[in-house]
Amino acid sequence: MPKPYPKEFRDDVVRVARERESGVTIEQIAKDFGVHPMTLQKWMRRADIDDGAKPGMTSGQSAELREANKRIRLLVQENVVLRRAAAYLSQANLPGKGGSIDLSVGQLRCGRVGHAPPRVSVDIAIRASGV
Repeated sequence: MPKPYPKEFRDDVVRVARERESGVTIEQIAKDFGVHPMTLQKWMRRADIDDGAKPGMTSGQSAELREANKRIRLLVQENVVLRRAAAYLSQANLPGKGGSIDLSVGQLRCGRVGHAPPRVSVDIAIRASGV
């Protein structure tokens, strides 16, 4: 994926495109700045939304939603770790199981014998367990 253009550059190109004289096309401006015409049109659409000229989710709202979704994914992963640890500990405390608890990292990571290992990183497991 190509490296994104700096925000200042995008803002300047959009400003020039908005203040263009009659007879000057978006394609000409895009060519002058070395960007694809569709890229410039997308930048102008995004600027219109951010400025409130058109309805839609602003860049700030989009970034906030992205961060919230990332936090939700992390919390769900931590919840999985805690549920597995609780299930393991409840199995260890059943009568006839010996009553001793030997909670090793390998057992938390792999779960019970015969089950697929969870898809949770060790960092999340440690953070969720409070160690």
